[in-house]
This record gives sequence, structure tokens and C-alpha cells, in this order.
Amino acid sequence: MNTPVSALSLAILLLATMTVAGATEPDSNPPEVQVPGIAVRADRALQITPYLWAAELYGRISPFRRGPTIGVDKPFSEVLDSLKFGGFIDVWARSGRYVLSGDLAYVDTKENKSFGPLPGIGPLPPGIHGAGRVDSKLFTATLLGGYRVVDTPDWTLDALAGLRVWHVSNKVRVSALEQSRSYKESFGWAEPVLGVRAFTNLSDQLSMQAQANIGGMGIGSRFAWSAQATMNYIINKNFSISAGYKVLDVNYNRNEHVYDTRLHGPVLGLTYRF
Repeated sequence: MNTPVSALSLAILLLATMTVAGATEPDSNPPEVQVPGIAVRADRALQITPYLWAAELYGRISPFRRGPTIGVDKPFSEVLDSLKFGGFIDVWARSGRYVLSGDLAYVDTKENKSFGPLPGIGPLPPGIHGAGRVDSKLFTATLLGGYRVVDTPDWTLDALAGLRVWHVSNKVRVSALEQSRSYKESFGWAEPVLGVRAFTNLSDQLSMQAQANIGGMGIGSRFAWSAQATMNYIINKNFSISAGYKVLDVNYNRNEHVYDTRLHGPVLGLTYRF
């Protein structure tokens, strides 16, 4: 039987964030920066980015306690096939040199399969197959606060620290010969995160952003790290788009649950700036 691990591995579909912000130090009469010919106050910013991430997944997963640990290697096409719902949003704010970043991701997938022998039911007569369904939900939330340590007209650098929360829920249901069995289990953890983000303007409308962070370090996961880089294009004073690449690696192994994976793939996003 294809275990709930398969569905969990299909439950990852994400796309990355993007940030377009001014780079001047605030004072009692803040200066203005030009965004495609429109003056914007440079001492503060707020933007919201709905996002996706076309990620591949590989690693080792064991979503059920006392269950097997199975290697996974899923291309993005297989992730997309099992997707029921995915919702992702990033919020970024700045006031003077203080910055705040929040990220939420929720994915719900299902996988239907036909099988031979079924756990809890036993071997099936020749020619008879059982049906199985696996539902998996993944939720992650990251909140980081920080300080702009470098603030020049050419580039900026933010130092960040905060918390990332993970929650995984799996439910498997198998049935055959008018019998059915179901089982549900969830697990999760929270971990500290340290990171940096760099931003540079290439022209009036084009910019680049790169960010990286590390987390866990024995608190929550054993270790986790993430890196991404995007090219950003300003459409007008409110909207901009970005494209790039992102990697997320986590190694969690605690209480008989294993989630040791790496996700990587291209990103594309749309930002609304207030």
C-alpha cells in the first residue's frame, strides 16, 4: 500500500516572497523616493504578497508514530496532481530601520489508490482490490522581526530573528469487502530562526533580493535552512512582480516522527504595496 507519506510528500506547493522597499534613514521630515514617477514616503512600507512555489520534494518522511520511514522523490507534476487546496501569503512591513516579516502556508492534498492486501483487513480474494484514500494537510507560519543594519541608496541589509511553526496532519482510510479502516494522526513543532535579507536597486523599476535563514539547531528540528533569490519588477506604485528560486531544507526526527526533506524550485509572485 502506498502510505500516507506519499500524500504528505505531495502536500508541498509553494512560491516565494518578494520585497520592494525604499532605502533611506527616517527623520522628522522623511525624504521621498520615486517609484515609477510617483513619490512614496521612504520611512515606512507595507506590502502583501500572495505566492506559490513550484517545488520538487525529496528526502525521508514518517508521518505516523511507529510507522515506516520512507524515501520520497516527487517532481512538481506529482505534487500538483494531488492538490486539493493551497493558500500562501507573505506580509512585510518596515518603520524606519525596524522590519517585520510574516509568512503563512497551508496545503491540503488527497490521493486515491487501488490496492491488494489492506492493513487491518488482510489478504483479498483473487481479482478483488481494495480502495484507499490518504488526506494530508501541512501548515507553516513564520514570523521574523529585525533591524536594518545597512541603509544606503544603493542597497540595504536586514538582520532578522523569530519563530517558525510547523503542523502536519494525515488521515488514511482503506476499504474492501464492505469493511473499512481509518486512522488519523498529527504532529508539529516550533523552532527559532535567524536570517538576513539583502536588497539592491538595479534601475527605477528593476531590483534584486536575496535572503537566507537557519533554524532549529536542536530546538524543534535538528536543523533547518532556507535560501531564495528573486528578480523584482515594479509595475506601478501599488503592484510589482517577482521571479526567482527557493530552497528549503529541514531535518526533524523526534517522538518517532521523521520529516527530513529538501524542497527546491522556481518561484513567481505578485505583490500589492500600500
